[in-house]
Amino acid sequence: MDRNGDTLGIVLFQLGGPDSLDAVEPFLVNLFSDPDIIDFPFAWVARGFLARAIARRRSAGVRENYHLIGGKSPILEITRRQASALEESLNRHLDAKVVIAMRYWAPFTDTAIDELLAHRISRVVLLPLYPHYSKVTTGSSMNEWNRSLARRRLNHFEVSLVREYGTHPLYVEALSRRIDETLARFPGERRGGVHILFSAHGTPESLVRKGDPYRAQIEQTVRRLMEYRGYDRSHHLSFQSRVGPQKWLEPFTVDMVRRLGRAGVKEVALVPVAFTSDHIETLHGLNILIRRIAEEAGIQQFEVAESLNDSPKFIEALSDLVITSVAANRT
Repeated sequence: MDRNGDTLGIVLFQLGGPDSLDAVEPFLVNLFSDPDIIDFPFAWVARGFLARAIARRRSAGVRENYHLIGGKSPILEITRRQASALEESLNRHLDAKVVIAMRYWAPFTDTAIDELLAHRISRVVLLPLYPHYSKVTTGSSMNEWNRSLARRRLNHFEVSLVREYGTHPLYVEALSRRIDETLARFPGERRGGVHILFSAHGTPESLVRKGDPYRAQIEQTVRRLMEYRGYDRSHHLSFQSRVGPQKWLEPFTVDMVRRLGRAGVKEVALVPVAFTSDHIETLHGLNILIRRIAEEAGIQQFEVAESLNDSPKFIEALSDLVITSVAANRT
């Protein structure tokens, strides 16, 4: 694509994470204040109180988890690397400026909008670092974007949204490369018997019943990925990080690891299929908590794949998504 016209703004939507142990509780308040998460009739009346109560109750345990991974979330540093690599890739084809809009911790959506305004950008591609669409991820970030524009009475942006990309060929290839890197940690004589366990963040089943496509898109990714790999080994999909008493997507990753151990599986490669950046869910949830469960279950070698982070093939996928979105809006 030739360079043509004004600078294009790319807004990376991401969850965000506390940048210190002191930030854990206010981060949790922001998370549980989200109307796309705490949502029931007249929730607006009690949402703030509930968010503060939940954050107070959970903060000590969550602080300890962050302490175990270095005292803060690495997600901002990783997202900045992703943004820098994506901007460099895109600027081979067009004039682009990549900014970051975290949902629950700085830099927030308003900061991203400030950067776009400072660069006099009017054409914008919203690019979630969530490959699969859900009301509580991309949907929430999109709602916050719209609220921020409405508060500031801004209506001059020409906006397109990359809604999901869980079966994009380059994304699938990037995941496959991560699997190969992980399999290489196993001794050659045992590598063929390694079982792949894909783990995705769970959501309440009620969202699926209301039409949320997240689970179906995760399953499509796993199916497309294993097709790409020629179904080279046995695999399962599971879900992690259940919160609260309501029913969440199953099977749970912790239960699946125990089930594999009981079945005599000795080598497991765990692949975080829905996460594009390492953060608390992978560094603690998988590398510490689930690893301990695997050892207790009798699994002899348990390896967790690195998230895609700023891997070249993933950046190539993001670049292609932006370029395709721009081309589609010019037709």
